[in-house]
Amino acid sequence: MKVLVTGSAGFIGSALSIRLLDRGDKVIGVDNHNDYYDPELKEARLKRHFSHPNYTHIRMDIEDKELVDLLFKENQFDGVVNLAAQAGVRYSIDNPLAYINTNIVGFAHILEGCRHNQVKHLVYASSSSVYGSNTNMPFSIHDNVDHPLSLYAASKKANELMAHTYSNLYDLPTTGLRFFTVYGPWGRPDMALFKFTKAILSGEKIQVFNYGKHRRDFTYIDDIVEGVIRVLDKPAVPNNLWDGNNPDSGSSKAPWRVYNIGNNSPVELLDYISAIEDALNLKAEKEFLPLQPGDVPDTYANVEDLVKEFDYQPSMPVKTGVKNFVNWYKKHYLN
Repeated sequence: MKVLVTGSAGFIGSALSIRLLDRGDKVIGVDNHNDYYDPELKEARLKRHFSHPNYTHIRMDIEDKELVDLLFKENQFDGVVNLAAQAGVRYSIDNPLAYINTNIVGFAHILEGCRHNQVKHLVYASSSSVYGSNTNMPFSIHDNVDHPLSLYAASKKANELMAHTYSNLYDLPTTGLRFFTVYGPWGRPDMALFKFTKAILSGEKIQVFNYGKHRRDFTYIDDIVEGVIRVLDKPAVPNNLWDGNNPDSGSSKAPWRVYNIGNNSPVELLDYISAIEDALNLKAEKEFLPLQPGDVPDTYANVEDLVKEFDYQPSMPVKTGVKNFVNWYKKHYLN
């Protein structure tokens, strides 16, 4: 296939591009290389696949409609994976317009490109954050998700709604993937694993929010990428049993679906920190702080639909995944 991967210098986008290239697909990668976090890490990720003969990299912003239109017309993609987004819950509190411009306006440009160029399947990143105030665990795609706690979460919910409209009006198959706390080698510096590892190695305190009572469904990068590829290869189809009198939030009469991709095994934050300490053979000095605005205490993915429809479930043990990250971090930053 010829596949467009937006956010291709990002954590997930780069790993996905490598896997697609390894299996023989042609990949066009798009990234704006912004400075939300260290651009040098993005450049380092990109070097892993930049020179592959089936990879083409374009530095552009999906907020630029004219460039997006030209991109789609010139390439005629079979599939699109939209991972380009302004990430981060806390950043959205102080910089809300960044999320409107990229996550909503930019996503609309991607939808238009797919609509006008006969794309066979659009897969896009949603987030576990859409569950917001929900407390019924594990989170199910069949639950209502109308109470987001951050603009980041609201923008991801908006993506799901926008995609549904295009699936309904233009028969465009779209699938949203609600990622649960992705971690692993080449991960983002604004995520807990990266920040904790850096601080512990530097002898600095780590900030432990919600007094360590968080639980997160940490999901390893390789598991995420495997899930994305399986979903990409199986375009969304209508649910012919969908009933407007008893609407299912995870499917539709249109070719539209959403799925959770999580480890289905939440881990307490203090246990996660212990795994980092074990991998580093160092103890962390902790500063316990209250729950931050926009954060949720727990995430826990119900992945029954993913298992049933794709015969797949993430499985990497957290201790192994954390050790893999620490080994990468030491090699990349300390050698």
